[in-house]
Amino acid sequence: MTAETRGRIRHVALSVKDPWETAEFYKQAIGLQEVTELDGPLAEGVFLTDGVVNLAILHFKSDEAAQGTGADYVGIHHIGFWCDDVVEQGKIVRANGATWIMGDPNNPHGYEVKHTDLNGIIFDIAAHGWAGSQKEPGSEGNVVHNNPHRRLAKFDERRARAQAKFAAMRAKEKEPVPAE
Repeated sequence: MTAETRGRIRHVALSVKDPWETAEFYKQAIGLQEVTELDGPLAEGVFLTDGVVNLAILHFKSDEAAQGTGADYVGIHHIGFWCDDVVEQGKIVRANGATWIMGDPNNPHGYEVKHTDLNGIIFDIAAHGWAGSQKEPGSEGNVVHNNPHRRLAKFDERRARAQAKFAAMRAKEKEPVPAE
């Protein structure tokens, strides 16, 4: 495997029932930073980062959109690899037994060209990374995915409800325990 065909894990996607509540958990409990929100044809959700890896917290809109896991599935949905050459990397993964499931495998600028591995686990390869991800942290030629912070007004209520839930939990934690 050459440097040009080596993928870098830069994306993990979770499938959850409430992306805003789950995102608030990871922001409060782990310190991840929110980078953007999504309302696309397949899913809605929140993208977080630790500064290197993107964590997509998604709710898929249908069983078909969930690419085989089902819309109600909760858990790790897929992982993503930032590759130098998506077309060549796709040929390599398919030659090693991966099955292509979606995305244009012939687009050199491909984004999330999805496959399943030998166990049926979904992974994708991308030419330009994900919001909040870095290709090769610390290297001279490091590339940082350029995706400006974006919040969608249509999700204000859901975001506020999640923030209020965690504020209430923190307040309850600080209440004095009555003496017996």
